[in-house]
Amino acid sequence: MTDTNRPADVGFHPGELTVQARAGVAHQADRLSGMLEPVALEGGIAEFLADRTLLVVTGRDAAGQLWTSPLVGPPGFLRVLSDTRLAVRATFPKSDPLSGLAAGQKLGMTAVEFAARRRLRINGTLAVAAGDHLVVEVEQAYGNCPQYIQPRLLAPDHPSPTEPGPIRRGTALTSEDAELVRTADTFFLGTINPERGADASHRGGPPGFVRIDEIGLWWPDYKGNNLFNSLGNLAVDPEAALLFFDFTTGRTLQLSGRAQVEWGQAGRPGDDGHTGRIVRFTPQHVVAGRLLAARQVAHHPYPRNPALTD
Repeated sequence: MTDTNRPADVGFHPGELTVQARAGVAHQADRLSGMLEPVALEGGIAEFLADRTLLVVTGRDAAGQLWTSPLVGPPGFLRVLSDTRLAVRATFPKSDPLSGLAAGQKLGMTAVEFAARRRLRINGTLAVAAGDHLVVEVEQAYGNCPQYIQPRLLAPDHPSPTEPGPIRRGTALTSEDAELVRTADTFFLGTINPERGADASHRGGPPGFVRIDEIGLWWPDYKGNNLFNSLGNLAVDPEAALLFFDFTTGRTLQLSGRAQVEWGQAGRPGDDGHTGRIVRFTPQHVVAGRLLAARQVAHHPYPRNPALTD
């Protein structure tokens, strides 16, 4: 049973509990609720962060729009300052929607090691934002399972320009954007909860697992750890932000819009994970360019990607 004496900002929030109950996994999720308790940034967590070269960040721009963006740096650009404070020595290019990120807001972050299929989600408040120096007061830090992470090796893009070239902004996908989406085996999903803050989540599958139709984008929700952090956020706030990469060229596609979960019969066309859940996303703002300052030098598909069903 969930501990009702926990502080309001600890444990699962109502949106997560609602989705867990509808999916029939409330008991299994409750057994993992301790993952959401405050965790000290020490030991293996600190060592993992010290070696990372990619951090994905979800936050709001100056206009309050939600975006998910990449930050790339050499090993050591993520540094643990204390049990609860993480320093990030990197800056968003001026053309990135999160350039000039304002302090005081909640951020969701994911640090990923694709080659070893490891990921760490970090949620907290941006305490300092000064040039290429960010400091986050961390409230949650927990690992996720390695499922659906495509093993790949990234190398820094040298020389890395301070500005990544032309950036296109708009409200609709171009044919080039659609091709990137249809061939992607990885993307990141940013969501937010009005009371808890932002979250950045990895999504992976076979190329083609993200579909495009006349309404927008949609993808099947696979079986995972039963926490339902992202879908739980969407249950109370439809704001969402997507980040796609072309890892061979550094091309990026950032989408900000609205998402919702559709429940239906398990195994219907497109429900590759046989969960009965698909997520539909309607883009409202588009930023396309080359914001990934790294390039893929090796890649292998995740061996247990679900087969496409349509």
